[in-house]
Amino acid sequence: MKPEETIDFQIRWAWYNISRMYNLKANEFGGSMSIGYALLNIDKKGTPSTKLAPKMGMEPRSLTRMIKHLDQEGLIKKVSDKNDKRLVKIFLTEKGITIREQAKEVVISFNNKIKAEIQEKDLETCFSVLSKLNKLIDNNNIF
Repeated sequence: MKPEETIDFQIRWAWYNISRMYNLKANEFGGSMSIGYALLNIDKKGTPSTKLAPKMGMEPRSLTRMIKHLDQEGLIKKVSDKNDKRLVKIFLTEKGITIREQAKEVVISFNNKIKAEIQEKDLETCFSVLSKLNKLIDNNNIF
């Protein structure tokens, strides 16, 4: 079997292209795809730091460096809960909101272009297959 005939190759190749495209666009604003994705997942009312990684499909320890970077760049602020100091909520700063809106426009533009080029039934099939694939992996039903 050739690599390009495997399911994981096609998914990895598509994700690489999407990631590269988003990073090139984000670079115009001095950011990255990861920064934009993080900002898009922070609620306006604040997001508990412990909830951000699962919202992004990441491990919590993988997000620690990103949160520190976002804080240093002035894109977020961390606020401890008044009653429980262990709980920390992350809020967007004005600068973070501005970059979030730019990221949102890029994502919407990409999605609109894909929807204009690929039929809705094909996208529904794609989502269905990817959802089933994720369930198989999540339930350890692969190996």
